Formats: sequence, structure tokens, C-alpha cells
Amino acid sequence: LQLVGRLLSGVRHEPGLAIPCGLLLLAVMTALLAPVISPYSPTEGSLLKSLQPPVWQDGGSMDHILGTDFQGRDVLSRLIHGSRVSLAVAAVSIFVAGFMGLVLGLMAGYFGKAVDALIMRIADMFFALPMILFGLLFAMTLGPSFRNVIIVIVLTIWGRFARQVRGEVLSVRERDFVALARVAGASNRRILITHILPNVANSVIVLATWQVGLVILMEASLSFLGVGIPPPTPSWGSMVADGRLWIASAWWVSVIPGLAILVTILAMNMV
Repeated sequence: LQLVGRLLSGVRHEPGLAIPCGLLLLAVMTALLAPVISPYSPTEGSLLKSLQPPVWQDGGSMDHILGTDFQGRDVLSRLIHGSRVSLAVAAVSIFVAGFMGLVLGLMAGYFGKAVDALIMRIADMFFALPMILFGLLFAMTLGPSFRNVIIVIVLTIWGRFARQVRGEVLSVRERDFVALARVAGASNRRILITHILPNVANSVIVLATWQVGLVILMEASLSFLGVGIPPPTPSWGSMVADGRLWIASAWWVSVIPGLAILVTILAMNMV
């Protein structure tokens, strides 16, 4: 609620934020209402309607406003349902990675010494892993799935949260109110939760919002390579991949979901 209040206050002071906020609201509402507002099934099509152009091009039809793909599936319907997958991956990945990084960062910064060294070296190890290669190996071992995409992304980004939180805790733990809490006999758990956590929460929230665009791009990259969300479930990345063979003759199959990725990430970063 505090974050929403700050966002509304920011829109009042910066009217230019209304556009990116509106685009993000549109993306979220589209994802939530996908089964209701989608004109067709995202997985069923007709080869008789294969590669129909958008309505504004010659041969286009109001039946398929954004055209169809090579299997005759409605691009608009797949775009709507794809927003569900992409935004769900972003929300779940960032929540899990943020919680994991927050807990480990608190431990590393507060206890220091061996605990700090162990957690930060593990984080460095995951920082060194190429996300795409890691995703390919993971998919080859366990197969592409929603769960596996979440695991790959979480293991790739949790260290960002851990490093940020650790740096904040190293500063906060030396302040007088923490020393007074120790003198008063407060346990380490109480100090971490009551005194230190509130002072690092804002940084975690800001970092989480910055990761949304990155996670959407990561999911799109994995799906583009065929190791993300398995077909026929649509995601923006897999839609871009589906149209790459027809990019010269049926540009809309790849370009339209690519624009959705671009606009969503740009709006999130502006906010």
C-alpha cells in the first residue's frame, strides 16, 4: 500500500509517468482477464487461416485484428494469454529470488566472517554462470517447463538481492539503535526482524522493480531458444521464436510480441 501511495504521488508530481503506469496497468489487467477478453483459443487454429495479415494490411480481417500465425492461431489471443505467462514468471521469480536473497543477505551482513564469506562466494559462483547456458543444461536434464524457468531465473538473480541487502546491513548493524537492542538483551532474530529488516526493505523493493524488465527478457530469451515455456502454451518469447522463419513475409508473428516485450520493459524501467 505504501508503494502504491508513493506511485500515485509520483504520477501527480510527474504527469509523464501516467503513460507508463497506464501501460503497466493494461498489461496486468490483460493478464488477469485473459480468459474473458481473449477472442479465440490461444492454442487452437485453422490451417485455412494461416499467416493472415493484420487488419490494416491488404488481406487482413476484423476477425483477426493482429493477424494469425503459421498454424492459423489468432495472434491477439496468443498475445493476451502470453502476457499471463510472462508476468507470472516475473512475479514468482522476483518474489522467490527476493526472499531468498533477503534472508541470505541479512545473515551474511549481520553475522559476517565465515557466514558472510560462504554466502558471498556462493553468490559469486552463480553470478559467473551464463544464464542461457545454465538454462540449456537445465532444460536438457529436466525438460522445459514453467517450474524450471522459475528455478533458472531465481538461481541467476538471487545474488543481486543478497549483495544489496548485505551492503545495507553492514552499515545498519553498526548504528546505535542496534547496539542498544543488544544491550537490552534482544536476540539476533529479533534484532534482524525488528530493527534491521525495516531499514533495508525499501532498497529491496526498488531492486525488485528494476528486475522485472530483466526477468521478462530472460524468460523471453529462454522461450525463444526453446528451453522455456513448452508449446503450445504461448509466451511472448516463444511467439517471437515461432515467427522467425517468416519474418520477411509475415513480420507480425514476431514483431508484435517483440513490441509487447519492449513496451512493458520500457514502461517498468520508467516507473
